[in-house]
Amino acid sequence: MGGTEHLAVRREGATLILTLNRPEAKNALSLPMLVGLYDGWVAADEDDAIRSVVLTGAGGAFCAGMDLKALAGKGMDGERYRDRMKADPDLHWKAMLRHHRPRKPVIAAVEGYCVAGGTEILQGTDIRVAGESATFGLFEVKRGLFPIGGSTVRLPRQIPRTHALEMLLTGRPYSAAEAAGVGLIGHVVPDGTALQKALAIAEQINACGPLAVEAVKASVYEAAEMSEADGLAAELKRGWPIFDTADAKEGSRAFAEKRDPVFRRA
Repeated sequence: MGGTEHLAVRREGATLILTLNRPEAKNALSLPMLVGLYDGWVAADEDDAIRSVVLTGAGGAFCAGMDLKALAGKGMDGERYRDRMKADPDLHWKAMLRHHRPRKPVIAAVEGYCVAGGTEILQGTDIRVAGESATFGLFEVKRGLFPIGGSTVRLPRQIPRTHALEMLLTGRPYSAAEAAGVGLIGHVVPDGTALQKALAIAEQINACGPLAVEAVKASVYEAAEMSEADGLAAELKRGWPIFDTADAKEGSRAFAEKRDPVFRRA
């Protein structure tokens, strides 16, 4: 179901799995990968049968950042995707979740390197799992560059500012344990099991009311940019209509009948 030579797509139940698939380059970002990612986010948004998305990498790595040559579409790998970038010059930022937020929950399953652009994409995901040998970091300043994928804005909102600034200003690597300690990731699991754990979390989400799940996610991000009073008002506006859905009625019936609910997204 879609994908490109650098982005594999498959379904497992109600979960869409997007796999960064350029293992010979530690899944460094290329134009085919970015086009595939963008198309994957759009597919997840448009298909009501998809209730969650897992983002992972092939070959024991998540993403080692940008490959500037490949990103420019030079060589055979990117030539046929140049028209996509011309048609939508913002496509790469949407693919990296800088200028696009999927409706469905996105769970990152990280093994190996998740650095530079990889750590930037990570900040656009909702729930994060990593193998114990995973490595994180924003190395841009060590190369005289700027982490323009959103990290100077997002990272201080996701982890304490002192830790965000240390990561941004030192350009040093972080272990999975340290990344979990500062709150960048939520789970550290044995190497090779991050995808398994991510899929288990996805299954828990998929068993919940899809309209409620999407509304809760939207409310969290919307309120993060508001005062508490405005956020609470927006929460009521978004949350009350959920109680009138068929999903809510099914959830109540299932509870009374002591059975698992069957949600049909209505």
